[in-house]
Amino acid sequence: MIGFWIGLLLICSVPMVIGAWMAGLYVHLCRKWLDLVVRIFQEKPLFVIPRGQPVGGAEDLRFSTPDGLLLRACYLHTTAEERAGVILFGLEFGSNRWSCLPYCEHLLEAGYDVFAFETRGQGESDGQDGYEPLQWVTDFEVWDTRAALAYLKSRRDADPRGVGFFGISKGAGAGLHAATSDPYVRCCVTDGVFASYTTLVPYMRQWFRIYDSRFALQGLMPSWFYGLVGLKALRRIEIDRACRFTHLERSVGRLTPRPLLMIHGGGDTYIKPEMARKLFEKARGPKELWIVEGAKHNQALQVAGDEYRRRVRQFFDVHLAGAVREAQPDRQRMELVIGS
Repeated sequence: MIGFWIGLLLICSVPMVIGAWMAGLYVHLCRKWLDLVVRIFQEKPLFVIPRGQPVGGAEDLRFSTPDGLLLRACYLHTTAEERAGVILFGLEFGSNRWSCLPYCEHLLEAGYDVFAFETRGQGESDGQDGYEPLQWVTDFEVWDTRAALAYLKSRRDADPRGVGFFGISKGAGAGLHAATSDPYVRCCVTDGVFASYTTLVPYMRQWFRIYDSRFALQGLMPSWFYGLVGLKALRRIEIDRACRFTHLERSVGRLTPRPLLMIHGGGDTYIKPEMARKLFEKARGPKELWIVEGAKHNQALQVAGDEYRRRVRQFFDVHLAGAVREAQPDRQRMELVIGS
């Protein structure tokens, strides 16, 4: 009988011991590495930021946000005889409004108007006191995207059917987040999109492997455990910068039933393809993931060229213009790879 009670006590104690060990490890990681995570998260990536030049015939304009900032934008009119639709373009971090042209020139020829804008603190748009934009999406960039949508709705030539969205990297994340709550966005194309949590957690494992000699033991911990430390670091940054980081993983499922085409570089060393796949899995409705082999971050257009332009145009022809100018793609196809 005594043996029974001793065995029962040991069985009940195991979860308590494991829980205490995990709690102790969490405290240890926060004390030793939280400052490091906070610092690394705020470091800006080293890549060439594209900047374009003003385009003749385009509207170079300003529009206001609900909190009184003036954002710079350009509205490019189609060169075709008849307009097929309007596309809102979300810029990558640090680029200016005119950098949309390489991505959209073929769309202008195909009948689409394109509207590109600079979020607060980017390009020539007003900055916000106390807020310095990073490469990560915050509520501010989402608010600015919603203000851009409100402007498009208010134009005399507004398309009553709605608009399409085409975004690169950070601009893709902000636009996709805004689109989930606004049915005026009828379909979305993203290139290099990423979300905070699904990007942060894999990097945290890598950081701890580099900086902590006891990672062999910590490597046994589940991803959600590192997520707790990461979220604590994000919360500290939010307080310091007076902002809130968005979590696209939680909202992207609300895009359904609107179609989504995600493009991602197979050689992206910043946002690895597996990170894109995890985000893609959370999307619902008609969706397609195209991994462009050999392309680094935001370089799929340079690698894929004509195929990139063909796929993007075909997507908008089908889901925005409503006219099938080429063979309609298989909407149930989950992933495509150049050369496969």
